[in-house]
Amino acid sequence: MAKYRLIKNSAQMLGTFLAAALLNSTASAMEGDAVKGEKVFKKCASCHTVGESAKNKVGPVLNDVFGRQAGTFVDYKYGNSIIAAGEAGLVWNEDELFIYLEDPRKYLRAKLDDKSAKSKMAFKLRKEQDRLDVIAFLKTFSAPMEVEEMEETGETEEAEETQPES
Repeated sequence: MAKYRLIKNSAQMLGTFLAAALLNSTASAMEGDAVKGEKVFKKCASCHTVGESAKNKVGPVLNDVFGRQAGTFVDYKYGNSIIAAGEAGLVWNEDELFIYLEDPRKYLRAKLDDKSAKSKMAFKLRKEQDRLDVIAFLKTFSAPMEVEEMEETGETEEAEETQPES
């Protein structure tokens, strides 16, 4: 019986070790490259801007997007669905933005559980690596403390509280 427990415990430890190793390698493979993201962002630049002189265009400014409640950037006229998502608690973080960028309309319909939800953003960034790279690029235009806190805690509320009304 003791031999059986030893084998069972060893198998469980090996399984745990392998799962941790797989998660670690997946996380490493899922990192974005800000330099590549800058190139991908050129597709976004017809509607969005970043940087010191950024201004709203067809889409809102994306400076400090992480930790921002969806649909709240100053002086930008958002669609009703993104405003509703923000009012329902959507605060942008890497995970939410990653899913949103793949298909904004589909994302909002799922998030709001509303088949008629619409997004003003028709553009879809289908390639996973492109989305990861653009997110890495956008992080360079967000306050470093906010991004670090969000990565460490997975929470966005603290960053939201430190944000000026957006």
